[in-house]
Amino acid sequence: MRSITITEQEEGQRLDKFLSKYLEKAPKSFLYKMLRKKNIKLNDKKAEGSEKLQKGDDIKLFLSEETIQNFKEEKKVEKAEMDLDIIFENKHILIINKPAGVLSQKAKKEDVSLIEYITTYLLNSGQLTTEQLQSFHPGVCNRLDRNTSGIIIAGKTLLGLQTMSALLKERNIGKYYQCIVKGKVTKKQAIEGYLTKDHSHNRVTISEQPIEGADFIKTEYEPISYTEEFTLLRVKLLTGKSHQIRAHLQSIGHPVIGDGKYGDVPTNKQLRKAYKLKHHLLHSYELVLPELSEEFADISGKTIVAPLPDYFLNLIGKLGLKGDRSASAELLH
Repeated sequence: MRSITITEQEEGQRLDKFLSKYLEKAPKSFLYKMLRKKNIKLNDKKAEGSEKLQKGDDIKLFLSEETIQNFKEEKKVEKAEMDLDIIFENKHILIINKPAGVLSQKAKKEDVSLIEYITTYLLNSGQLTTEQLQSFHPGVCNRLDRNTSGIIIAGKTLLGLQTMSALLKERNIGKYYQCIVKGKVTKKQAIEGYLTKDHSHNRVTISEQPIEGADFIKTEYEPISYTEEFTLLRVKLLTGKSHQIRAHLQSIGHPVIGDGKYGDVPTNKQLRKAYKLKHHLLHSYELVLPELSEEFADISGKTIVAPLPDYFLNLIGKLGLKGDRSASAELLH
C-alpha cells in the first residue's frame, strides 16, 4: 500500500486527473476499476474520480509496489541554473523580468527554457520536491518571444497556473510594452487587422480585411518620445497573438528596430554597425491586475512594472529619445 498526501502545488485538480499523472502508464479503465473496487481510496473512503483534491487529502493505493512502479514513468528532472530577476513571489505565483535571449518554454526537446530555470529555483529553495514533479510541473502563464524581454507570470501551484492563465485568456489583465520603432509617430492610435500564422516558418502576416484562418487583432500605441527617424512607443495589447506587436507595427510602416524577422534591413544593419544592436527592442513593461480573490489578495488590483534593460535605455539616449531611467522592478498600488 502507498499513501500520497496532496500538497498545495497539486490541489484543485480532479482525483482521476491526478491519478493519470501519477500512474502515467495506467489505462483509465484500470484506474476506474481500482476506484470501484476500493483499491484506490480518498481519505479512507470510496471515490468516483471526479472529486476535487484539497491540500492534505490522503490517497491510498492498495496496489503492490511492483504494479505502481510498472505504471509510473519517472520523469527526469532537468536542472538549469540562472539568477532569476523576481519582481514578485507568493505561494502560488512568480513574476519574473525575463531577459532577452531566453525561451519562455521549450521549442525543441533539447532546449533549455525559463520553465527549467524556474523548476530548478523551486527545487533548490525547497518549495518543490522531485516527488511532486511526478504529478505537477510549474509552468508559465504567458509567453514572450525569445528576444522579447520583460514580465512573465509563472504558476508555482495548480491554482496559480489556472487563475493567472484564465485572467490572461479572458483579457482581464492590462498588458503594456515599450519598443523603439523606425519612423516618426506623433499621436496615440488603435489599429485593427487580421493575423495569419505560417507555422512552418514561424512567421505571421497581417491583412486589413478578414480572411479564412485569420485571427482578429487590435493594438493600441502612443508615443513616449520621438525624433524624425525613431519613436519610443508604449503599446497596449488588446488581443494577444503570436508576434502581434512586431508584425502589426511593421504592417503600418513602423517596424521594431533590430527585428530580424519583420524589421527594416538597412536600418537594422546601420544600428548593428553603430551600436552593436543584436536583437529587437521590445519589452513587456507593465501588467495591471484586476481585483482578485483572497488567495491573491497581496497582488489584487496592483500594477507590476519591469524596468527596461540597460542596453535598451542606453540606445534610447543614443538615438536622441527620452525614457524613464528611474523605473525599478516593483509592485505599485
